[in-house]
Amino acid sequence: MSTLSTSLPGGTWALGDLAVTRFGYGAMQLAGPWVMGPPADRDGALAVLREAADLGITHIDTSGAYGPHITNRLIREALHPYSDSLHIVTKVGATRDQEGGWPPARRPEDLRRAVHENLRELGLETLDVVNLRLGDAQGPQPGSLAEAFETLVELQRQGLIRHLGVSNATVEQVAEARSIAPIVCVQNMYNLAHRQDDELIDELAGQGIAYVPFFPLGGFTPLQSSALTAVASRLDATPMSVALAWLLRRSPNILLIPGTSSVAHLRENVAGAGLPLSAEDLAELDEIGR
Repeated sequence: MSTLSTSLPGGTWALGDLAVTRFGYGAMQLAGPWVMGPPADRDGALAVLREAADLGITHIDTSGAYGPHITNRLIREALHPYSDSLHIVTKVGATRDQEGGWPPARRPEDLRRAVHENLRELGLETLDVVNLRLGDAQGPQPGSLAEAFETLVELQRQGLIRHLGVSNATVEQVAEARSIAPIVCVQNMYNLAHRQDDELIDELAGQGIAYVPFFPLGGFTPLQSSALTAVASRLDATPMSVALAWLLRRSPNILLIPGTSSVAHLRENVAGAGLPLSAEDLAELDEIGR
């Protein structure tokens, strides 16, 4: 664990040798509708990124597929030159089509091109962490990741990538990746209502590997649960605040990357994640996804 000082909820975690705040920021919502095209409020998007840095957030999640290319360029404009404490995590392995789909792009040439595009757009010589995105828009899909992951390992050996991770992966794919090279994080869909990775989270925690839930608040379909609403009402808090606070309490290796295009909402998310939950609250919430 890191000794990096932060007042953000959850403290810090180490992605390999990189200290990051457990409360991070996901940049996906800075692109236009359905993560395509530029934001309607460009100045507002830049303001959110600067506010994230001002709040002490040191973990920003992005991808060249967002926009595509939009969020990376916004991050560079808002925050470059980057502080030594700020770490940007990106994803490769999918692209965008004209219909807004996310077709796989995991051939070696696709991955090499994506890594170089990320370096150029973010203004970096080395990417801190690169996640290999697997599966498809419906979720993880079985199959070997060896050829794709070994391509990223080679780019890591060339000094273009510092650390590796996997995203949208099955348990078997996580194990296969770890048999090829060390990983520092797994980024999968997980929240109060989607608990399929409970055992994996606990296993990774024991190995010092971060678990980063995407769609921590349900994604395009916000979380809805009578139990969640009841706990939130009892605490005079929003259901989304309770959901974020539960994730931080679920396991010390969980890193949050909730996204927003609003400075006010970003501040609300930070405050919400720090909401204290009693043993009774936790027991009630734990039943939602079981």
